[in-house]
Amino acid sequence: ENLIAANSLFRPGPMDQIPQYIENKNNPDNIEYLHPKLKPILNVTYGCIVYQEQVMQIVRDIGGFTMGGADLVRRAMGKKKMDVMERERNRFIHGEVDDNGEVIIKGAIRNGVDEKTANRIYDLMIDFAKYAFNKSHSAAYAVVAYRTAWLKHYYPVEFMAALISSVMGNTNSVSLYIQECKRLGIEVLPPDINESYKKFTVIDGKIRFGLLAVKNVGEGFIEAIVEARKEGGFNSFTDFCEKIENIDPSVMNKRAVESLIKCGAMNSLGGNRAQFLAIFEKTMDSIHADRKRNIEGQFSMFETMDTKVSEDNLPDLKEFSQKTLLAMEKEMLGIYISGHPLKPYEGELNRISTINTAELFEAQDEMGKTLIKNIDGSRIIIGGIIVSKKNKITKNNNMMAFITLEDLYGIVECIVFPATYDRYSSLIDEDSLVVIEGKVSLNEEDEPKIICEKITQLNRFKKGKVYLKIPEGKPLNTFNIIKEILIKYKGETPVYVYMEEEKKTVMAQRNLWVDIDQKLLFDELIKMLGENNVKVS
Repeated sequence: ENLIAANSLFRPGPMDQIPQYIENKNNPDNIEYLHPKLKPILNVTYGCIVYQEQVMQIVRDIGGFTMGGADLVRRAMGKKKMDVMERERNRFIHGEVDDNGEVIIKGAIRNGVDEKTANRIYDLMIDFAKYAFNKSHSAAYAVVAYRTAWLKHYYPVEFMAALISSVMGNTNSVSLYIQECKRLGIEVLPPDINESYKKFTVIDGKIRFGLLAVKNVGEGFIEAIVEARKEGGFNSFTDFCEKIENIDPSVMNKRAVESLIKCGAMNSLGGNRAQFLAIFEKTMDSIHADRKRNIEGQFSMFETMDTKVSEDNLPDLKEFSQKTLLAMEKEMLGIYISGHPLKPYEGELNRISTINTAELFEAQDEMGKTLIKNIDGSRIIIGGIIVSKKNKITKNNNMMAFITLEDLYGIVECIVFPATYDRYSSLIDEDSLVVIEGKVSLNEEDEPKIICEKITQLNRFKKGKVYLKIPEGKPLNTFNIIKEILIKYKGETPVYVYMEEEKKTVMAQRNLWVDIDQKLLFDELIKMLGENNVKVS
């Protein structure tokens, strides 16, 4: 009952009853009912109307309505049909008599409730019927919540593996749950053709990435991989191709194999991704040709007796750069798994951002309409890397841009209108690390978007050094004004000042070091020196 009530109370409307609910729960002897007839109906929720079923039961037990009649009242209240509600109020209080004088609805008065109290009860129902939740729905949610909480507590690795498998088609959700695994201390391993199955699975207390989450890899190919492993693991790329070819040559195609190489699923075969990408097409063609000749009977008796171990003829190639490897993972998996370009900035992003992309998409996909309306138009701060930019000229011949921002969880589109673009155009480039302030634009048809109002370099928020440049031609008292600004925002970050006129750099005294988490510091410095003369590294 507690879980059911919690599900129902934590919503607009009933939320106002939470303090009273808690007070009554802790002090049940102090609960006062408007009428004794309400006690058997409301005692389970400590005197508070929480469920739609309670509204209907009050209408039945006190007003004398039928089940169908009570549901009509409940629906009228929920849709705020005032004319219907007032008509039903009269029937609830005074009842209804037909032309023959027969009582159709007894009404509250005939049931021993005075008119004043009946009106108060009806007013109370109107207040909460607008938001009251269906108890049967809440009970179902409570059962699911309890079971999943139990599983997550006692079998966290198995639970998270199943949870991630359930959302494999949604990269934002996969990313969110992998972050949750990290928080729980559960290691998520990249895909591996020697260990992975179709879905995410548990291996030695860790979660192994599912092959079905790899782009271009189909179920038939995965089934063949798992079947081939029954005879032993794959010890080389050539061995892999030969075993799959023997099981079902139709399921293996170059596009799927390339995807497995790029995401790192072949790393256990003894080579690196650069080497495998260099040989995979030629190797596959050769094995396919050998099999075709074998079928046609072109092998000699001596060739068929050859039992040599299949080995790869790998070229002497260095592995790709970490940046390229991560880009390959992102391309094939939709997320980064072995690292992230933003990992060095994780602390700053968590400190600065008021929301992340996973939370934005969760609000749209999983929450109710009321929450969507609440988040729509809300002011947010989000940091990340610009992965793409598309400029557009408006009808008024002004430049604006659509940029895709990626954080540790996923991506979101940001719209930069002309006024904002003019001010921050120097920061709007691919691979730029930025912090964006703006408003959420969210509706039920489209994915969430952010209307950009301000853009700041992300490294401004990273604890390092502040570099200021005083350009030639600035007033003589500029340095003194800067000192006054620095004193206002004292901290632990050293400040270096380059005076262009004198062609020299000086480190500010210790008492002029600053707290770079103070956003107003940079607003004031930029106002004084200009956007390009204030840097953090």
